[in-house]
Amino acid sequence: MRKWPRGWPGIVLIVLALVAVALIGRWFAGLGATKNAKQGRPVAAVNVARVELADMLVTVSAIGTVTPIDTAVIHTQLAGNIVAVRFTEGQMVRAGQVIAQIDPRPYRLALQQDQSNLARDSALLDAARVDLARYQKLLSEQSIARQQVDTQAATVKQLQGTVGADRATIGSARLNLDYAAIKAPFTGQIGLKQVSVGSYVTPGDVNGIATVTRTNPIDIQFALPQNQLAAIRAQVATAQGLPVTALDQDNKTPLAQGQFSTFDNQIDTTTGTVKAKARFANTGSGARLALFPNQFVNVTMLVNTLRATPVVPVSAVRHGAPGDFVFVLKPDKTVKLVVVHTGPSDGSRIAVLSGLRAGQTVVSEGADGLDDGSTVRPPRGGPGGSDAGSGAGPHAGSHAGSQGSPNGAADASGQPGQHHHKHPAPGQ
Repeated sequence: MRKWPRGWPGIVLIVLALVAVALIGRWFAGLGATKNAKQGRPVAAVNVARVELADMLVTVSAIGTVTPIDTAVIHTQLAGNIVAVRFTEGQMVRAGQVIAQIDPRPYRLALQQDQSNLARDSALLDAARVDLARYQKLLSEQSIARQQVDTQAATVKQLQGTVGADRATIGSARLNLDYAAIKAPFTGQIGLKQVSVGSYVTPGDVNGIATVTRTNPIDIQFALPQNQLAAIRAQVATAQGLPVTALDQDNKTPLAQGQFSTFDNQIDTTTGTVKAKARFANTGSGARLALFPNQFVNVTMLVNTLRATPVVPVSAVRHGAPGDFVFVLKPDKTVKLVVVHTGPSDGSRIAVLSGLRAGQTVVSEGADGLDDGSTVRPPRGGPGGSDAGSGAGPHAGSHAGSQGSPNGAADASGQPGQHHHKHPAPGQ
């Protein structure tokens, strides 16, 4: 058996120590190389865009519910059997149109009976008047007692009351006969029928005959934050009506155009919002209606228009410790961090209310990692060229922002749906 030389464990330890020293040295060498690479990193390639003057729409958006102006469950005012249903489910009916018929025969007979009573009592009244005239003549000749004349005069008045009651009864009977024909209270679209021919209906039926809904015009009810109330009311007082657009649930396809109507008279304290209504023309019928009662839609209301305001691509606006800011390209190909006050956005562009002026060039793409004073490489053609002015890039469509608040100022946290890029403050 082979024997190891004496002292071999020490030799192994020395070899392991040398290997460890080599690995540590290699790690420190790589760290230094990385640091040198960072200090001498290449110039960042960016896309740029010109600050332009444009009109920017100030809108507010909300989710609304289509609300009919009038909705009525039609009940019968008489008890009886349905002998005819004179509507088709879903059709448009006119005000006063007969939609169902109760058996009118009992009410027609009641009317005839009341008319007969009137004829009888009228004849009695005529006879009493003739007798009264005769008694008054005899009294003038002192042929009869005055008491008999007074009694006959009272009889005439009694019969006059009876005739008046008969006429009122006839009017009630005619009204009941008219109620036997159940009519639509207003023009609108009728829903599904709740009765059939032969059904016995009463005024206390819960479901009624059918439901009629006025569909044109029609309202949309939505809620707005209370902090937008003052700005919108100021515009309502000066404008000829604020236009409102109703869009489908995907918020892409316009359904109808309308006008702002009114606010509710109080704010909901649980949500901090106030209800508002807009009125829309809603032509068509049935499935062809643009707006359907109780439908959920997205609404966009134009509150104001900022005229000739500086705009930049949404992707140019960054967000960090100083707030909203952009990188402005200087002639020496370095950038300057400029804090801006942003306003409304149309999805691809955003208004800059302060901090920029028309004609300046801002970095629209590739600003990640830039600091104040960083050197950049703009697109071929230079700042403001065809490549620079477009502000387009591979991600230009991904920075879709929402509309600003009615007063044109953006919230400090950014608008809902708007993408802001976080960036450290200068010197961090």
